[in-house]
Amino acid sequence: MKLNYDLPERFYPQLNMSEDESIHYLAPYDLGLEHTYISDGYVIVTNTRIIVINGFHLLHNIPLKECERIRCESLVNNGTLTATINGIDILLARFSMKHVSRYAYIARGAELLKKGDLTPVESKEREYICEKCGRALPGTSICPHCDGHMVTFRKFWNLCKTYRIRLFSISLFMILSSFISLMMPDIQKSFIDQVLAKKTGDTSDILRFVSIMLGLTALIIIINICRNWWCVSLGARISMDLRALLYQKIQILSLSFLNTRKPGDLMNRIVNDTTEIRRFMEDAFSNMFSTLFTMCGAFIFMVIMDVKLTISSTIFIGVVAFISWAFRKKIHRMFHHQWIKYDKIKSSLQDVISGIRVVKSFGKENSEADRFGELTNDFAITQKKLEVFWAIFSPMLTFIMGIGIYFATYFGGLNVLHGSMTTGELIQFITYTSILYGPLNWMTHLPRRIIQMVTALERIYDVLDEQPDITDNENALELNINGDITFNNVHFGYKSYEPVLENINFHVKKGEMIGLVGASGTGKSTLINLIMRLYDVNQGEILIDEVNINQLKVNSLHSQIGVVLQETFLFSGTILNNIRFSKPDATIEEIIMAAKTANAHDFICKMPDGYNTYVGEHGYNLSGGERQRIAIARAILNNPRLLILDEATSALDTESEYLIQQALDRLTQGRTTFAIAHRLSTLRNADRLIVIDGHHLAEIGTHNELLEKKGIYYKLVTAQLEMQKIEKKEDCIAS
Repeated sequence: MKLNYDLPERFYPQLNMSEDESIHYLAPYDLGLEHTYISDGYVIVTNTRIIVINGFHLLHNIPLKECERIRCESLVNNGTLTATINGIDILLARFSMKHVSRYAYIARGAELLKKGDLTPVESKEREYICEKCGRALPGTSICPHCDGHMVTFRKFWNLCKTYRIRLFSISLFMILSSFISLMMPDIQKSFIDQVLAKKTGDTSDILRFVSIMLGLTALIIIINICRNWWCVSLGARISMDLRALLYQKIQILSLSFLNTRKPGDLMNRIVNDTTEIRRFMEDAFSNMFSTLFTMCGAFIFMVIMDVKLTISSTIFIGVVAFISWAFRKKIHRMFHHQWIKYDKIKSSLQDVISGIRVVKSFGKENSEADRFGELTNDFAITQKKLEVFWAIFSPMLTFIMGIGIYFATYFGGLNVLHGSMTTGELIQFITYTSILYGPLNWMTHLPRRIIQMVTALERIYDVLDEQPDITDNENALELNINGDITFNNVHFGYKSYEPVLENINFHVKKGEMIGLVGASGTGKSTLINLIMRLYDVNQGEILIDEVNINQLKVNSLHSQIGVVLQETFLFSGTILNNIRFSKPDATIEEIIMAAKTANAHDFICKMPDGYNTYVGEHGYNLSGGERQRIAIARAILNNPRLLILDEATSALDTESEYLIQQALDRLTQGRTTFAIAHRLSTLRNADRLIVIDGHHLAEIGTHNELLEKKGIYYKLVTAQLEMQKIEKKEDCIAS
């Protein structure tokens, strides 16, 4: 992302910069304090001060040392840059949302400059600029305003190169079919002029003509069957390849991308959009080029026969082409809008089916049905508009093209009456005109199929072109992890202008158990996500055994981490396969040992099919404690070096919690462990506790040390004890 801009030279005199002063950050702002648009506003951050100018007016000139804090905030449809001086917030600049990410990094860089750190803070977010039109392109390097469609077609063509032999065979079939179709009118003309018109033939001549025409027709049918078979096979193969590419791409894409997309939307890309490519290859591609060859050949024969008659007959082709070209953007928009509506229906359906227990629990079946009905109604209205448009557009083009055939009949008939053309030649010319206009009538429907295909391709490559944020470096290492973890000045936000963790510093020794404590939303789970490298830090570094986590191979890192989450996810399948998920090559003995360690073996053996018992989607036919113990067995099986426990014992009954706590005690022995727990009492045995508050590391120490400080942790423990007393008192009253 470009943080710095070229400041127009006319503004430099008012900066009064000294010789040892240099500009580190410079960016425009486009909103005044009253939300009015401005064009000459700039924020300049040097190594000593912040300067804000609007045109030739110097609005702020603040030394960095006087600023207690410099921050960027995201508001409703705009952002602000604010400096705190003597406890008072001073609004420096207001800007539209497109500048928020830039100012978030500028604010962070200004904080470092204030401390004397001259290391520039650079944005890791991608921003593409079209080289032709200069438009900003969010999330993709293809500009839809310039050559986006051509780029999409080139990518599709590169994908089809794998099937060059099949494409070549299909092309030969198309050319052969077109050639035979173009020869038949000439045979028909000779028969009419030489046999019927002169009345010199006999029954054998008629039989010979019928046999030849019947044989050629049968040959065309056989060729078309072979061509269609190849096209169907090719379409299915390309669709399958695209489906596999999409699935593989989604697997490697980062959570930052997947969290912004609805599951139903991604499912549509894999299933429906790839199916649209197959349909195009089967229905349109199989006839498109043969039709084009036939039309071109028919036009050439018509020109050879009579140039003037050809011009008068084909003048309406230009009219049809112009109308189709004029409406192309409207058609594309209508199809794109229809796909968006369809995505909403699919996503809503997926959400409701996944959360059907919640829907039924709150008795919202009717309201959800009404909401889904509204979505389907919107889709029906959009689809109706599109179909009504085509119901009018297509017959109109068909009528215009039909006029050309009547022109050929009229003017050709005059030529026959004047003796400049024979009856056979007139029929031959009209046949060629029909061959020209017949496929042209079919081709008026082709833009619809092409636009459907292009829209599907754009949606497919919207995912395929996305680059994962988390990738292996060129010289990435495979490291056998011991378990030393170090956070050095770590800053992170899911959005750069909304920090979740700021200036996090701590060191964890091998085998230590670390409890993470703090109110909801303070960043505990985020810190765990960074350790697992599901996201990369915006600033600072995380070291594992004194090696930057970015230098490790992602698969190597993840293979040595065990995770037990609050919401345990089980796949549809057997208990055996769910435990084996973390180590596909595990033996049955290893699986049973892991289940015993997790206190899961006994309840599994009591089930009708034991380890082969089928669990439904998400494992809802098991209790919460049973699912959790299977998840622990899954984590144990992989023998992880780092262990992540995120609310692993919350919302469970006392017996289940006791069994799970026993399993966790065995699991954490000798492993570096990070644990988040709802009940603070479960973290008493942790070697150290890290308290996160206000996006910062507020306290660190043992349970007893933090209680003695009587700080944030002390208040949390006290509040929880008071809550437990109230609950016991209520239970006594109720009993």
